[in-house]
Amino acid sequence: MKLTNIHSIYFIGIGGIGMSALARYFNANNKEVMGYDKTDTKLTRALASEGIAIHYNDRGLKALEGLEIESTLVVYTPAVSEGFEELLAFKNAGFNVVKRAKALGLLSKNQETFAVAGTHGKTTTSSIMAHVLYETEASCNAFIGGITTNYNSNFLVSPSAKRVVVEADEFDRSFLELSPNYSIITSMDADHLDIYGDASALEKSFIDFANLNNEKGIIMVQDSLDFKAYTGGAKILTYGLDAYEADWFARNIRYENGRTYFDIHTKNTRFISIEFGLPGRHNVENALAVFALLYEYGVAESTLRNSFKTYLGVKRRFEFHLQTEKMIIIDDYAHHPSEITAFLNSVRSIYEYKNITCVFQPHLFSRTQDFMDEFAVALSLADKVYLLDIYPAREMPIPGVTSEVLLEKIKGRYKYYSSKATIVEDLKKSKQELIVIVGAGDIDSCIEPIVAAYTPKGNE
Repeated sequence: MKLTNIHSIYFIGIGGIGMSALARYFNANNKEVMGYDKTDTKLTRALASEGIAIHYNDRGLKALEGLEIESTLVVYTPAVSEGFEELLAFKNAGFNVVKRAKALGLLSKNQETFAVAGTHGKTTTSSIMAHVLYETEASCNAFIGGITTNYNSNFLVSPSAKRVVVEADEFDRSFLELSPNYSIITSMDADHLDIYGDASALEKSFIDFANLNNEKGIIMVQDSLDFKAYTGGAKILTYGLDAYEADWFARNIRYENGRTYFDIHTKNTRFISIEFGLPGRHNVENALAVFALLYEYGVAESTLRNSFKTYLGVKRRFEFHLQTEKMIIIDDYAHHPSEITAFLNSVRSIYEYKNITCVFQPHLFSRTQDFMDEFAVALSLADKVYLLDIYPAREMPIPGVTSEVLLEKIKGRYKYYSSKATIVEDLKKSKQELIVIVGAGDIDSCIEPIVAAYTPKGNE
């Protein structure tokens, strides 16, 4: 299938963060774009304001009206049931119907592709890389798994650009559809075990992804990862924090006046006092990976330094919502024990003498079941924990897997079961100094009321 022969793109699940970025790309490239989503959200309304027609009910056969089989591509998200009537109607009528990963793969084949893979850090790392490349003369297109603060969008468009930055998503082995030229692999921690079965199968998929890289390209791999099984032709380089045996490493990390500074070393070169806008050791490591790959690619040191200074982050990734003498509120998308550990340790390193209150919503019954003990250990790093119900996403409940069970496993005296409806009231029952709102479900709906409850009013 050639995209040049496609005139209409129909999205089923258009409101997802990844799907909406694709919709914006095709809309910017003068394709007729339309689609379905189950929920009217701020993002779907933004798409509609850009001229994309969206409806919120399953239209079944009526969705085919006015569309030609030969010139229409139907893109759907795995989150949509295979029994969804619109999806069945398009398939039965003989339309070109592909998952989002396949559509992204088609774009990847036609552009120089910079891909970021890993069970953690994909969105932040890819957004840093997109920001740097977008600032260069050759620019880039980019599909980001979050809303970038610099551009208030999950998509960067540069019509003349021949380069694209993508998140290489391991879920459902989606990243095996890509044709990357340059890649970063941040992590391979066990996750999505409902798809892979065990950690070894997940790790093998990352090796398979690496083997897809163009043999003239470069793969930047986090230093602790085992890549002995790699058989591809692309050049492998390693990176890490204080990893003195790695090809690239960062050290001397410090946080001064709201800015992060660190030094980067290679075997032969030093880059002193890199200034970066995001706090947290894990974010320094993400930035290091981008600096290393793009410097090896040929981006000038001055461009990298300037872009790092102006990078503002991604919504819901270590995002500050309130900073006063009495209260700090930070929001983060962390939803795996390793991510929660890295996030809470980073918060603790910055605010050593403040009590951390963590409001957490577990994401998926299967993930909670697979990592129940690991979640308990990670959440025990906070001084207080408020647990919300598990966000199910695509799943049905699993007997014996509940937030109440997880709560019992968390160490510490101050741990509470709460809900989205009562969380503000529950927090107000005791003194709070620093609240972190953590999770990947719909916990973001709690941010505004919590911030409002602690925002000084008048002369307070």
